[in-house]
Amino acid sequence: MKAKHSTRTVARSAASRRGAPRVGLALAGGGPLGAVYEIGALAALEESIEGLDLNDAAIYVGISAGGIIAAGLANGITPHEMCRLFVESDTGHGKEELFKPEILLRPAWEEFGIRTAAFPILLISGLYHYLRRGGKSSMASSLERLKSALPTGILSGEGIHEFMQQAFSVKGRTNDFRELRRRLIIVATDLDSGEPVRFGQPDYEQVPISRAAQASAAVPGLFPPVEIDGRYYVDGALRKTLHASIALDEEVDLVLCLNPIVPYNARSLHPAGKVAQGGLLSVLSQSLRAIIHSRVEIGLANYSVKYPDSDILLIEPSTEDADMFFTNLFSYTSRRRMCENAYQNTRMMLWQRRKQIGPMLERHGLRLKLSVLRDTSLTLVKKPTGEKEDRFGINRLTETLDSLERHLKIVAG
Repeated sequence: MKAKHSTRTVARSAASRRGAPRVGLALAGGGPLGAVYEIGALAALEESIEGLDLNDAAIYVGISAGGIIAAGLANGITPHEMCRLFVESDTGHGKEELFKPEILLRPAWEEFGIRTAAFPILLISGLYHYLRRGGKSSMASSLERLKSALPTGILSGEGIHEFMQQAFSVKGRTNDFRELRRRLIIVATDLDSGEPVRFGQPDYEQVPISRAAQASAAVPGLFPPVEIDGRYYVDGALRKTLHASIALDEEVDLVLCLNPIVPYNARSLHPAGKVAQGGLLSVLSQSLRAIIHSRVEIGLANYSVKYPDSDILLIEPSTEDADMFFTNLFSYTSRRRMCENAYQNTRMMLWQRRKQIGPMLERHGLRLKLSVLRDTSLTLVKKPTGEKEDRFGINRLTETLDSLERHLKIVAG
């Protein structure tokens, strides 16, 4: 968060107070975990800030999972509706298709088929090269071309495209960038040039929103690159984590940045805590998180110099939140808990930083609803229907303790 302002800022803020402030949203990626976090955080922001309409922003910028959420907001889907679609999707609501994380676990059969079909040709070519060289090159060198038979991804991203395509076919929504009321930019990376591509801008606005989101979420090695008009695209986070500069270039008054991925401070729970004890995946996750967060910090520092007339509010989890590091998002229970935690922790952050955030928002005609932030009874995620009876009161006790903890923090704050 920054607070540097110029005369132009004061003039723009005054204009915002006379009308609606120009608010931009920049949503980073983070897989299913990131999407669930952003839904909870966005719901808390909209409830707690008077004058903020997250479905009426001047511009939405999304990467990977953030692109999916940004596309939903630009289509008029509220954070609370997204909670129903993405988080409470095991409870069954109406006829609208609900998101199932299992669609992300479909094997990339088409990619496997292409690579399998190419294997015999590559093998014959390698053997021919070895024999033609008369043994002057090693067998390993001649067969090196077999590496092209390795699949570029193990999971199919088609489920993302299919789900969004159906979700945006509902009356009042659209899968066409050109038909949106507000600007939406989804960033992916051109695999052959390494350059970021902004789907939604004039040269790329003909691409369906659902396909652009699939391309932006194509994590290298996990999902195959997405082919669009003869070019291949992968995860939009390869160059930048947020791409908030896209929104800032639109001269917005305030940019809300959500970054779900932060390094975990294992020492917060135990002085000698060691991430390495969790094995390879924990080490890789922590390393990636540290790199991503470092880029966010560097980017925000640069933005404060390059865009002195705009305010930036960064929303992200606490580095002491173990759930954000260890949770299995393919569990329905975990998704509900994580979304509720994101909702409550964002509310708590707004309360604890109210003396800093309040004046920033007021410069743009917005206001923190302190009475809402003080209300410890508010929750986001509903209890699922059909849940087993809590015979020993464990669930109720846990909810009561959580509510008490929030209340004590508010009183202390």
